[in-house]
Amino acid sequence: HAEVAATTRPSPSRVATRINRSSTRTGRSGRGDHVVEPLWVTPITRTPSIAFTVATAEPGTPVRELLAALAEHNIGAMVVLAADDSVAGIVSERDVVRRLNDRGAALLDAPVADIMSTEVFTCAPGDSVDSLSVLMTERRIRHVPVVQDGRLVGIVSIGDVVKSRIKKLEEDQQQLEAYITQG
Repeated sequence: HAEVAATTRPSPSRVATRINRSSTRTGRSGRGDHVVEPLWVTPITRTPSIAFTVATAEPGTPVRELLAALAEHNIGAMVVLAADDSVAGIVSERDVVRRLNDRGAALLDAPVADIMSTEVFTCAPGDSVDSLSVLMTERRIRHVPVVQDGRLVGIVSIGDVVKSRIKKLEEDQQQLEAYITQG
């Protein structure tokens, strides 16, 4: 997983991999792209010197390039950033498939802005995983950007939430077993 420093804005037809070096790092996901701690949503890695990357796209990025980037990063969605780096939308594989059915192959040359969801539900690094689970379930969404002070600092997937819950249950089980055996 290569780290790419995005010091300038990429051209409108490019997909960027942004690096956030200032966020709190307290956990790590399997892909290294985003994470959820057992009780709180937090951006990434255990070692402060390791950069945290979030793959993003601009509204003018062609859908074809978006798909290539999703495949390259092995992810299911990308946050779309406006010119001022605010979250403009989110686009997922499902968005592409649904629009591809309607518009055919011509969709591949259309800009991401044509198919992205503009109603984006976000969370903050200090939000609980329980509240995030409720948001994802009620809104039927699988990816939630993590925003702090108006800036994108991470993204959480439903898989991250499930991993977090499983980890918490395993920890609780170990504590109960230790309590019983010490009895």
